[in-house]
Amino acid sequence: MVIDSTHFPLVWMKVGASGIHTDDEGFKAFEALLARAEPFVLLDERAQQEEHEHSHEERKQLSLWMKRHKAALRSFVKAQIFIEPDLARQKAAELFAGKFEAFWGYPLLVVATREEGLELARKLLGR
Repeated sequence: MVIDSTHFPLVWMKVGASGIHTDDEGFKAFEALLARAEPFVLLDERAQQEEHEHSHEERKQLSLWMKRHKAALRSFVKAQIFIEPDLARQKAAELFAGKFEAFWGYPLLVVATREEGLELARKLLGR
């Protein structure tokens, strides 16, 4: 996972084809963002990423990481905005959004363009 917080509180996130490893630099960067104790929005241009099926061990480690950071995730992450131009993938993401929010504690919102994503992020942050 790669986290780009250059434009904080707008934080770009990219999950690589190698999957999610909670001990990688991306999760360390995510933890540093949570430690700032300031609201932010995650932006995810998944259309530019490869799909990856998580192994049982990856899902287990991710769940343990999330539980350790549950309060901070709910307090400071206003939403994750999924930018996806493909209508079928948008619908699939919208169907998944409820499960996502139940697990992570913040909403998954779906938009078609980067511009829509940035506009929505600014609204969520009150800017």
